[in-house]
Amino acid sequence: MKIGYTKLTGQGELDLLLAGVADKLTAQGKRCMGIVQINSDRDDCHRCDMDVQVLSNGPKIRISQDLGKESRGCRLNPEAMAEAVSAVSQRMEGGYDVFLLNKFGKHESEGKGFRELLGEAASAGATVMVGTNGLNEEAFVEFSGGVAEFVAPDEAEILAWITDTK
Repeated sequence: MKIGYTKLTGQGELDLLLAGVADKLTAQGKRCMGIVQINSDRDDCHRCDMDVQVLSNGPKIRISQDLGKESRGCRLNPEAMAEAVSAVSQRMEGGYDVFLLNKFGKHESEGKGFRELLGEAASAGATVMVGTNGLNEEAFVEFSGGVAEFVAPDEAEILAWITDTK
């Protein structure tokens, strides 16, 4: 079982990093599964729109909801996230080498979201790479049974870790 995670604190930096990793792996002929997040700035609000790209070549799904420009609460749309989980689950039957998840977040920490699919991917022998944050890092390591390896938040480092066949 090969499970790794990385983290960055700058807003949107982890999303860009993992999207770049997915692009490079696909160009190398690796079959990627999971999601990466794409953020789009808005002129009318200080917060961005959040979309996820279902890998590889799946649909793009808006996972944020507009709660108004002064909102401070969680903007994640649970129905849209469930749609993304379903889209990935359906695609997993076709086989894959690497499972990428932009963030092991609150839903996964609570046993929801992509948690089950992460377990399936690891059990199937795929290499699993997950983004996380300080709030959910411990929950992810616990979920992995303590075998998850931290990989420096650097595209070259992550690609080398994923493609290392040792």
